[in-house]
Amino acid sequence: MSESTITTKGQTTVPADVRQSLGSAPGTKLVWNPLPDGRVLVRVKNQSVLDMAGLLTPPKGQRVAIEDMNPWQ
Repeated sequence: MSESTITTKGQTTVPADVRQSLGSAPGTKLVWNPLPDGRVLVRVKNQSVLDMAGLLTPPKGQRVAIEDMNPWQ
C-alpha cells in the first residue's frame, strides 16, 4: 500500500508505483470522489465526453424525430 502526505498548501504527491500502474504522465487529471464512509475514490480522467464525438453513427435510413424520443407522450 502506498502512502503520501498532504502539505499545508493542500498538495500531495502521487507515489511513483501508483503513477506507473496508472500509466500517468505530467498533466494527467485525477477525479476525486469522497465516499460517505470516509474512503476516497480516485480515478484517472483520460477522456472527455467530447472526445467521443462522432464515435457512433446512426444506421442508414433509420432516423427518429426529437418528438418521438419523449417517453411521456
